[in-house]
Amino acid sequence: MISKSFEFKKININNYNYYLFYGENNGLKNEIIEVYFKNRFKGNYYNYEEGVIIKNKDNFFDEILTRSFFEEEKLIIINEATSKIIPIIEELIEKKIHDIFVILISGKLEKKSKLRNMFEKNKNTICVPFYLDNYQTLFYKIDSFFKEKKIPISSEITNAIINRSNGDRLHLKNEMAKIECYSKGRKKINLDEILKLVNLVENNDFNDLINACLSKNEKKLKYIVNENNFSNEDTIIIIRIILSKVKRLLKIRNEMDINKNIESILLNFKPPIFWKDKDILKQQISHYSKENLEILIKKLTEIELQTKKNYQNSVNMTLDFILNEVRRASN
Repeated sequence: MISKSFEFKKININNYNYYLFYGENNGLKNEIIEVYFKNRFKGNYYNYEEGVIIKNKDNFFDEILTRSFFEEEKLIIINEATSKIIPIIEELIEKKIHDIFVILISGKLEKKSKLRNMFEKNKNTICVPFYLDNYQTLFYKIDSFFKEKKIPISSEITNAIINRSNGDRLHLKNEMAKIECYSKGRKKINLDEILKLVNLVENNDFNDLINACLSKNEKKLKYIVNENNFSNEDTIIIIRIILSKVKRLLKIRNEMDINKNIESILLNFKPPIFWKDKDILKQQISHYSKENLEILIKKLTEIELQTKKNYQNSVNMTLDFILNEVRRASN
């Protein structure tokens, strides 16, 4: 059954156990999962990559069907889902397990996609497309947020936030939270202050750190780590930027299965790739197979969870993870 993302609040999730969220708006997917699912499951949710499930189907079933004493329900999130996962989902549906909720996360799916058709045609499953936000949608979201918080900002500042977040809702959410904290007790904030504060996408230290890691440049990585005083507050931002970059690499790698011409892929990639990033991406993609990218995504999800549980040591955990990754053999 098809539902629209802006109408999702009308759905009673108790009535449906299987969901397909597809499209390019990853930030909106995350928002809906956070609001309607993760708050309900209170930590009883588990992230998987499709490739790992297919390789270890029996382990997957054992893990999701096993219950701890305190678990009543489980939320299973399967990332980078394609039509290859269909037999496993069909088997799960046939088991009629009512205390397991499954969300499949996919990128752009064409109308002829078997996975999309399966979820659209089944009245007991929910299929939701997530299209990219336009400028007006993002402007309204920011404007509404700050009006609700009674924080006075100009349209010039709103435009700066949109530009610095590259239109990504997840980045946008982080930036608005930072501005909200910064503006407490202040009657007025100006554009220069915001430009210094809103630096998530353009933070060269973060980007250089992550690019060195994914390019397997250990010498440069060590230099950046030694020259910067990264804090515990930086760790979630760093992990999520890495995750975003790795997912982009996986998307490129998937497209290379169809089109071997990397120049053509990068030229037509959505969202568009800035010209100066193309050489870096070509270098990074040469170090990773599809399988290794899927494994890395799972590890990043796990390290984010670990750093949240051990916040005081999160920066050491994150940097150790990055240093180990840069030393890991390519492909």
